[in-house]
Amino acid sequence: MKKIYVTMALCLPAAMLFSQVKHETKDTLRNIELPEAVIKTDKVSLLNEKNKLTISHGQIRKQNAAEDLPYLLNGISSVVVSSDAGTGTGYTGIRIRGADLTRINVTMNGIPVNDAESQTTYFVDMPDILSSTKEIQVNKGVGSSKNGVGSFGASIAVNNLDVDNIKPEFLFQTEYSSFNTLKHIIKASTGLINDKFITTIRLSSLRSDGYIQRSASDLKGMQLTSKYVFNKSTQLVFNYLNGHEKTGQAWDGVPQDSLATNRTYNELGLKSDGTYYNNQTDNYGQKYYQLFFDKKLNTHLALGSTLFLTKGRGYYEEYKTAQAYADYNMPNYIHGNDTITQTDLIRQLWLNNSFYGGRLYATYVSKKLDAGLYLNYNQYDGHHHGDIIWAQDNVPDHYRWYALTATKKDLNAYGMVDYRFGQYGSFFADMQARSVNYMINGFRNNPGIRQDLNYLFFNPKAKLSWQTGKHLLSLLAGIAQKEPNREDVEAGINFLPKSEKMFNAELNYSILFWNFLALHATAFLMDYKDQLVLTGKINDVGAYTRSNVPKSYRAGLELEANLRLPSRLVEAKVNMALSQNKIKNFTEYIDDYDNGGQIIHTYTNTDISFSPSVISAAQLSVYPFRKHQKSLVQNMSIDFLEKYVGEQFLDNTSNRSRMLKSYMTSDLIYHWPLSLKSHTIFNLKAGVINLFNKRYEANGYTYSYQYASALTTQNYYYPQAGRRWMLGIGIEL
Repeated sequence: MKKIYVTMALCLPAAMLFSQVKHETKDTLRNIELPEAVIKTDKVSLLNEKNKLTISHGQIRKQNAAEDLPYLLNGISSVVVSSDAGTGTGYTGIRIRGADLTRINVTMNGIPVNDAESQTTYFVDMPDILSSTKEIQVNKGVGSSKNGVGSFGASIAVNNLDVDNIKPEFLFQTEYSSFNTLKHIIKASTGLINDKFITTIRLSSLRSDGYIQRSASDLKGMQLTSKYVFNKSTQLVFNYLNGHEKTGQAWDGVPQDSLATNRTYNELGLKSDGTYYNNQTDNYGQKYYQLFFDKKLNTHLALGSTLFLTKGRGYYEEYKTAQAYADYNMPNYIHGNDTITQTDLIRQLWLNNSFYGGRLYATYVSKKLDAGLYLNYNQYDGHHHGDIIWAQDNVPDHYRWYALTATKKDLNAYGMVDYRFGQYGSFFADMQARSVNYMINGFRNNPGIRQDLNYLFFNPKAKLSWQTGKHLLSLLAGIAQKEPNREDVEAGINFLPKSEKMFNAELNYSILFWNFLALHATAFLMDYKDQLVLTGKINDVGAYTRSNVPKSYRAGLELEANLRLPSRLVEAKVNMALSQNKIKNFTEYIDDYDNGGQIIHTYTNTDISFSPSVISAAQLSVYPFRKHQKSLVQNMSIDFLEKYVGEQFLDNTSNRSRMLKSYMTSDLIYHWPLSLKSHTIFNLKAGVINLFNKRYEANGYTYSYQYASALTTQNYYYPQAGRRWMLGIGIEL
């Protein structure tokens, strides 16, 4: 099941959680003073620490399309996104500063979203979450302490508690785009009833054929959020999210030799007769139950608690040819005088899991000091099993060849202080203690292995900031640590990987010119100890798993310029990330089919895979009729977006025959919210994605072996769709 394998490819609490929100967003919003000529909300978006970015509800609504959440973040510096199906629907991925989703801490309303075992996040399990999202905060580096896995590249905090509408509202929107992509949204809110109660509900449906063959998606999402206000200082919020996906498998990518002749080729599901299995699919549903209670005791002190349960259940189904009976714990099939050792079969790999826990917190807020104490407990109970639902020869109906369990307990506590001194200075510090117990009762390919693993991490962080009217300077230093994932520890008793550790330093400087031009620079160092990377080494149970490399680092400079002309008819954003990403000493292992064993190559100062040294993005937004205050075309906008991603290596050898070429894409988006009478808004949206029909690959993988005295390298890529269009209409009441 998808939660078993690793694809190759915030702690933001609720906006309603009084002072907890202050803790999470204060670095962005507090103490930003402007000359009277500039609107304060404009200043918030112009002068800001750019390793910590907040995407507002308005920005999300404008950019939200029939694509997954990572694609909304594509314009941020140091970000690279990809899609297995090639269109941004179905399985999508994101890397921030080269770190993939196994190293990015993702939370929803302060509750962890990362899968407990693989540590990655599957946004496909929460279809169209953006249509209920009020705010997304992206914090690069270690940031402040977060609930959930360690933040080794960034954290993404999603606030989707959408219950702030005072008046009743209704929204319907539909969108159609290339590859038969069709999206429907219905959303309604009761408004605030008797100043006490409000409920918002959303239903979403998204279907797409996908760009890659047999990569179609059928996604359905539902969200129900209710808030009850006891009095001005006490409230209760319940959030329920239900997502279900069925996607065609496109996980294996396209072989390099097929790129020129058949870019959409998909080898998965191939049967012995040369046809393809028509139900080679992933089927998974996830339900989120979240309950928040908050009480403000006085003007300084607040208490709060959270309870949550995340239920996941599903399987992926696949046709497999020439499968050995022995691999499924069955004897060979004796047919007359013949001994048959293999059979074709269809199997389902299941995962049924529960992830639950709670949080308690207390915060203190005053003019000079903010402080908080947070206690989180999370537990994961996973049940893995595999069923054969059909076989060509001699397999019992619905034969189950493995049934395994895993439990992971995570207890973490942290405290924070933020002290403001003098007229311009502030000092922030927090300390997190995290204890993890991970018990695994066997693996699919190695059912006899048992692991009982314990980890204890201490993660301190500190930041010093200095801000005058038009200047903002800050220095952050911190440590993050994280445990290996499930596949890493499938290694027997003689080889267990170490946990990873990262020291992060960030220096930020921002300056505002003429009240409409802001420049930002962030210099960063991410120094790793025992980072886990793929080396090709076979461990003592015959599996390819990641190995620790003692020393590696990422160092870089992120530059950004934001322009908003006084007329507000034109806005522009440009960013560029320049980085060096190195492993100081790397050992590669290559299978030797001629002599047995593995060939060893050593390298010095090699590039970390999937880490472009140059990434840039630009956005030009034009509001041609903004001056026409009462015109129906007042809010019309045209956005032109550019994205450049430099060369990336598929492995850690810096071998140019194993790489992704650089690429640049361009998008053109037209948005027209047409205000009618009685507060009715008619929305029109149109766009062309990949305007210049660029042929490019955004992800891939590689492996090599020695055979017949020759080295063979196999590269696989994930091609992205060429030029495609979209058209959407909607109405808001």
